[in-house]
Amino acid sequence: MAEIIQERIEDRLPELQQLERIGLFSRAEIKAIIKKASDLEYRIQRRTLFKEDFINYVQYEINLLELIQRRRVRIGYSFKKDEIENSIVHRVQGVFRRASAKWKDDVQLWLSYVVFCKKWATKVQLSKVFSAMLAIHSNKPALWIMAAKWEMEDRLSSESARQLFLRALRFHPECPKLYQEYFRMELMHAEKLRKEKQEFEKAKMDVGNLEYAEEILMGELARIIYKNSVNIIKSAEFHVSLLSIAQLFDFAKDLQREIYDDLQALHTDDPLTWDYVARRELEIESQPGEEPPTTKQTKVAEVGRREERCCAVYEEAVKTLRTEAMCKCYINFCMERFAKKTSSRHLREKRLERTMVAFRKAHDLKLLSEFQYKQWSELLLHHDFLTEALEVAGAGMELFRGSVTMWQVKLQVLIASKSPDVAMLFEEAFVHLKPQICLPLWISWAEWSEGAKSQEDTEAVFKKAVLAVTGGDSVTLKDKYLDWAYRSGGYKKARAVFKSLQESRPFSVDFFRKMIQFEKEQGFHIYFPVEVPMFPQESCKMANLREYYERALREFGSVDSDLWMDYIKEELNHPLGRPEHCGQIYWRAMKMLQGESAELFVAKHAVHQAGQL
Repeated sequence: MAEIIQERIEDRLPELQQLERIGLFSRAEIKAIIKKASDLEYRIQRRTLFKEDFINYVQYEINLLELIQRRRVRIGYSFKKDEIENSIVHRVQGVFRRASAKWKDDVQLWLSYVVFCKKWATKVQLSKVFSAMLAIHSNKPALWIMAAKWEMEDRLSSESARQLFLRALRFHPECPKLYQEYFRMELMHAEKLRKEKQEFEKAKMDVGNLEYAEEILMGELARIIYKNSVNIIKSAEFHVSLLSIAQLFDFAKDLQREIYDDLQALHTDDPLTWDYVARRELEIESQPGEEPPTTKQTKVAEVGRREERCCAVYEEAVKTLRTEAMCKCYINFCMERFAKKTSSRHLREKRLERTMVAFRKAHDLKLLSEFQYKQWSELLLHHDFLTEALEVAGAGMELFRGSVTMWQVKLQVLIASKSPDVAMLFEEAFVHLKPQICLPLWISWAEWSEGAKSQEDTEAVFKKAVLAVTGGDSVTLKDKYLDWAYRSGGYKKARAVFKSLQESRPFSVDFFRKMIQFEKEQGFHIYFPVEVPMFPQESCKMANLREYYERALREFGSVDSDLWMDYIKEELNHPLGRPEHCGQIYWRAMKMLQGESAELFVAKHAVHQAGQL
């Protein structure tokens, strides 16, 4: 192996000598390069190979290439590239070939090889890399598309791109993305030919035997792909995607019209078709012969007319296709238009009216989903239509009595209308809903009670909630209970709540950290000389802090290194702390913490000790 490494280092000598001779690198730098290269060569020549060693080798060579480029620019020297850069590129390609042969299934490795070749190698070399990659990963359509796009856009070879797409479709005959990109490629090819022809005609050049078939120029190849693909993939979404691509090319008006007519004929029962047809009305300009809108008022009127036409199509669609999906398309369109900003009050009111009509029609047909009832209620509430919002929220709640979201919406409306029945509805909700999904309602009840009821009532809500909510959901509730206690009754109230919950697992680490912070906020630390007797209040405070830390560490001591560090700092910095206990705390932490947590703790402790010196 040593002989192979020595030979490969010797192969580098001509390029290294050139680098030194032309002044890009110093002798010391050349020696450093040889030393690093020897180490990298050893790693990729040993018996047990690791992918990371090949990646590190390639990355080092790429960094070297980029450094050479920067130094060439700095000194203004652009010669000897064959002897220097090309030699390095050739060597990196050899390493990539070995790595890709060893780890054939690693797509990311192949993609790295492609990226390198795009930047540093020739087009012929990259074409070979794509061929080798696709021979192994023929089951990945995205790679076929990448290769075909490169052939089309970089090599400017429409024929090579076409052959790749045809090969890909043999492997993936039902892949929508392949058909879409193939369709786009043929339209781009036709557009390219049209531009070529125009340039030749403009220059009045004799192109000899070069002929441009009219069918090809009009996108006939793309039309054939379209016809074949829609016979295989019978989906309105796919049909619309092809139409969207065709609309990017102005010369393909006939093809666009054909696809649009087929969409309406083949997919009449698909909501997506109606949605597309309706939205298309927004793009249709004024009728031929009419003056385009110029003033602000006429523009607003034109937008209003277009939206009216869209809604007329949606109304027809809902009559023809009475499904939840169709109603959803109608409502989404109305909500999107209503969300658009406009300075016209009349247009804004008209959009709101249309949105309400869409919701009401879907409700009458019993085709509104839970989310749409929520949308409708919130829209009414936002515009202070409290009576209607209450009616809608009630209707949604009756249909979806097992949904916590609909109960929340109804309660939200009741709270906004200052109804006296809020507490009663909360109680009713817990009767109908499963306990494991009621956490949001308990939190809402507590938050409402804090603003509208007495402290006793709010505490009663929290106590009921703590008993009703179990498992992981109770963690959030306990944190909110403790926060409320401190807000409403100060430290004493918070400590009483903490005492009542301290054995009621599970907890979050924030539950203990909040209590530690509350304890610290009771007053400033007072520093006394050793001879002065200590105040019992300060002694009690430190005893409480130790209790909170110890309880927190029982729960999270095996995973939270920050808790241990904070405990040590507290003993060091508190006037009544016991620094002599820090060593014991450190060893307890080392016993409890595992893996990365232990390593992190050691690092933080070392940094802290260094800061103390």
